[in-house]
Amino acid sequence: MSETLNFLTLVLATLGVVTLLAPRLRLPQPLALALAGVGLAFVPQARAVAGGLDPNLILLGFLPPLLYADAWQTSWRDFHRWLRPILMLAIGLVALTILTVGLVAKWCLPELPWVACFLLGAVVSPTDTVAVQAVIERLRVPRRMTAIVGGESLVNDATGLVGVQIAVVVALQGVFTWGGATVQFAWVAGLGVVIGVGIGIVFALANRLVRDPAVAFTVSLLAPYLAFALATVAQVSGVLAVVVAGAVVAWRVHYIAPSTRVQLRATWGQLTFLLNGLCFLYIGIQSPCLLARAAQGGAQLWQAGLAVTAAVVLTRIAWCWPNAYLPLWLWPALKAREGGYPSPKGVLLVSWCGVRGAVSLAAALSLPTMAGDAPFPGRDQIIACTLAVILATLVLQGGTLFPLVRLLGLRDDGTTAAELRAARERLLESGIARLDAFCSEQSCPVAVHRFREAMVEELASLRADDEAERTRAAQRLAVSRDVRVAVAEAQERALVRLRDAGAIDDQAYSSLLAELDHVHLRDVASTAAS
Repeated sequence: MSETLNFLTLVLATLGVVTLLAPRLRLPQPLALALAGVGLAFVPQARAVAGGLDPNLILLGFLPPLLYADAWQTSWRDFHRWLRPILMLAIGLVALTILTVGLVAKWCLPELPWVACFLLGAVVSPTDTVAVQAVIERLRVPRRMTAIVGGESLVNDATGLVGVQIAVVVALQGVFTWGGATVQFAWVAGLGVVIGVGIGIVFALANRLVRDPAVAFTVSLLAPYLAFALATVAQVSGVLAVVVAGAVVAWRVHYIAPSTRVQLRATWGQLTFLLNGLCFLYIGIQSPCLLARAAQGGAQLWQAGLAVTAAVVLTRIAWCWPNAYLPLWLWPALKAREGGYPSPKGVLLVSWCGVRGAVSLAAALSLPTMAGDAPFPGRDQIIACTLAVILATLVLQGGTLFPLVRLLGLRDDGTTAAELRAARERLLESGIARLDAFCSEQSCPVAVHRFREAMVEELASLRADDEAERTRAAQRLAVSRDVRVAVAEAQERALVRLRDAGAIDDQAYSSLLAELDHVHLRDVASTAAS
């Protein structure tokens, strides 16, 4: 018990410290956490507790809520617009990676059964969404690239793990046919989507009834686990079930009360931060032990790991370039829909976003035993090669994304900012019209008219054609918000003095402080939006 408590304390402390230091060290957070995990592996207590962790904890405990959160944050309009490149990466590239890695693994390790070689390809085929998205979103690259990479990572977890599932069944049964594999893939994926739609509809309707934020979070956390559990019982894709359920609920997120939505976003943000950090620490902690075990396999196994890594990286590069341009050249309508040809710099970036992570490692470590408790054929070789791919791509690709984006000079194309500006104009127009209608029906206090003036001034700043005028209007609005923030801070100091003097009790203090916090957050968010 004490060892587990010490382990949790050490892990959480490491997560907090590394997250603070990573930007200062100019290291991507996933890479910094993995390196910190390697350091933790040399602490005996941490190594002992981590060695006893079930790999299914990642696949069953961490993956469903992380996928669900990603589905909430995904732009499904962009997903639909760039569906062709997303599916070519998430399905076509996964299939090619399985084939290429399988052939390379068989060439390097002739004693490895064919099914184990292709299973290795399925294990290393999914990219890690966190490692790539954390860099891309921070550097504000064009939205087309963000949508394609994010959409790919949502779907290829499903296709890769379905490939693992099929390969395991083949290994256990000893029978494989292309027709049977195709039918099984369609069944596993299709029924997973159906389960996801059903769960999504049920929980979207449930959001109409739930108003308490704590209960709403509990219900929202139940959704991905229930979708994954039902899919697991049906032996279909739990990943697709979770992603589709998240997409359906996100499309009807307006069913949730506004105050509850604010708290849900904050709580889910904290949860995903914690789970993502633990995933990369898990990779680091497991690495030294697995590397030591792989060293017993001799030089041949190390060479196989490097060859498989090269196959994974080069296959992605070779696949991205022709598929980025050839279909658009053959079908002009498709080119118009996707906004023309992608820039070569963007294609290069996407081809380099192939970092593998905790999902691949957990899939390799959770391979089942055969009849009579015999180890899965080639299990040690699969784990060793998977770890080689993860570490190499995390360092080689994840560690160079920052300088690569800067070297290419990629910048946000301004599409999202333009859409936000146009939407804000419509929202202000709607608000002003409703306020005028309200005040025409009954008498409004002076504060309401001042509220209208503030909205009119903000609308004028958005509509101003001259950049200098927009800047001056924005500065006036910023001063107004700064005044409100300063007033709130003064009120908070006065509230603390009242509490310290015993004029109010702690409950009254907490209640009033929550009100001030709400006002402060609203003003800060308004400042950030402008």
